[in-house]
Amino acid sequence: MAFVVTENCIKCKFTDCVDVCPVDCFHEGPNFLVIDPDECIDCTLCEPECPANAIFAEDELPSGQESFVQINADLSKLWPLITEVKKPAPDAEEWNGKPNKIDLLER
Repeated sequence: MAFVVTENCIKCKFTDCVDVCPVDCFHEGPNFLVIDPDECIDCTLCEPECPANAIFAEDELPSGQESFVQINADLSKLWPLITEVKKPAPDAEEWNGKPNKIDLLER
């Protein structure tokens, strides 16, 4: 089991989670972060650090977020590793908590 970044990260892309990850399993896309399930050691450190509450254990995903298991697995193979905290998107707080952002995911 791995942790999964879900829809609420889209267009927020807070990177607080990256700073606490002991195995560097986060990858960065244009407006979203993902976790490489092959690298994640299920340490639980990232989950409470996410200001958008967008990280969940795979077996505790909210209803409707199940597709993000595959999205994280696929995009982590394509996107570069991120190991340092960066500033969030300028309008991150405006997007935090907005539903139905999947169509806004930039690949």
